Amino acid sequence: MENLSADVVVLGGGSAGYAAARTLASQGAKTLVIDGAPELGGLCILKGCMPTKALLHAAELRHGILDGEPWGITTEHVQVDPKRVFARKDALIADFAGYRRQQLQDGRFGLLRSQARFEGAGSLRLEDGRCVQFGHAVVATGSSVAPTSLPGLETTGYLTSDSALAQAWIPESLVVLGGGAVALEFAQFYSRLGSRVTVIQRAPQLLSGFDTDVAGELEKAFRREGIEVFTGTVLDRVERIGSLKRVWFHHGGQERSVEAVEIFLGLGRVPNTAHLGLEAIGVTLERGRIRTDPQQRSSRAEVFAAGDCCGPHEVVHLAVQQGEVAAHNILNPSRLRAMDYRLLLSVVFTSPQVAQVGLSEREAQSRGIDYRSESYPFNDHGKSIILGAQEGLVKVLAHPVTGEVIGAACVGPQAGELIHEPTVVMAARMTAAQWAAVPHYHPTLAEIWTYPAESLAESSTAQS
Repeated sequence: MENLSADVVVLGGGSAGYAAARTLASQGAKTLVIDGAPELGGLCILKGCMPTKALLHAAELRHGILDGEPWGITTEHVQVDPKRVFARKDALIADFAGYRRQQLQDGRFGLLRSQARFEGAGSLRLEDGRCVQFGHAVVATGSSVAPTSLPGLETTGYLTSDSALAQAWIPESLVVLGGGAVALEFAQFYSRLGSRVTVIQRAPQLLSGFDTDVAGELEKAFRREGIEVFTGTVLDRVERIGSLKRVWFHHGGQERSVEAVEIFLGLGRVPNTAHLGLEAIGVTLERGRIRTDPQQRSSRAEVFAAGDCCGPHEVVHLAVQQGEVAAHNILNPSRLRAMDYRLLLSVVFTSPQVAQVGLSEREAQSRGIDYRSESYPFNDHGKSIILGAQEGLVKVLAHPVTGEVIGAACVGPQAGELIHEPTVVMAARMTAAQWAAVPHYHPTLAEIWTYPAESLAESSTAQS
């Protein structure tokens, strides 16, 4: 049986793995990508960013039609054909995945469809028994839906972000377990296409990674749309009652239950590392994640990692950047690059959308960083009022002495697009005063940023 060799092996052909492989190959390194997933493409394309946004757009269209009365637009019937909704999603994803397969198979590097396991320094074992010798490795095996330990849930049955995408079905009622981005995007999708939805979140608020005032605006919007929300809960058990599924939980010191046709489990993901044999070769794992330094190096000098399998943030553009940094550092050990999370971006594609960049108030406080903050509501802003925005705000954090912008958040219409303006401001290390001086066209959504920027600029001037 013929053994194989490569300068660098990349485990996983998703966003992080492909970014690493193309960077390595472009500099002449003999590179081999090993991917044992059932389908090539990676999480973002197949089961994450792209399919969910395709479904959310359909739900947004229906909601916009039903919400047209204030503008004098009404209709008696709005029909939803789930099979066509999901078929459109499938067609889009087939195109995206096809392009990624083409990129992986265009000959710049080798590609093997197999699971692999580390056997020792510079050695991998494939499923068919062959051995692969390598100089360096980049582990980019992604993540999968976290298993559940909630009593009764496995036997009762439930949907996940994976299985829900494969079922062209809108249940009459749904209980969503979790209050993170994935859980809330699916909750609103199903609600806007006709499900009666209840969200049960263990943390004290939805979107626990965001500031309370930001997350609170989304919760108000959910409740206005008819989504029932419970936060600060303790999940107890699940049972089947006839044709329904019942979730028992504690809320406000009392035991409660909610019944629905279906349950959606949105309590997070776990890194795909258990099958790799990493600990046997001395790679340090923390709750399954590969511990890496800012240069994407693991505790083994020849093993690097990128993407969801190492974190610390499960975001596609960072996975790509991590893959590129890992590849660069393998090729250029005397000119190392490091990841910089100063411009960390987060976006939740609910309606209203929620987005933030840089420091939140909560993070600034926990790290002892002084700041000033100002916010402005969308329901007092001209273009937003025209669009019918009822909830939402923008918020800007700035250094109290220099005035440099160090963070921003937005919950409102097109927040995922609007957040890129403060990102550019922070990338250029502009002050709030410099930002406020930039012309903004009227009436636009983007001009709302000038209000908190002006307030911060005025407070800095007054202080000085």
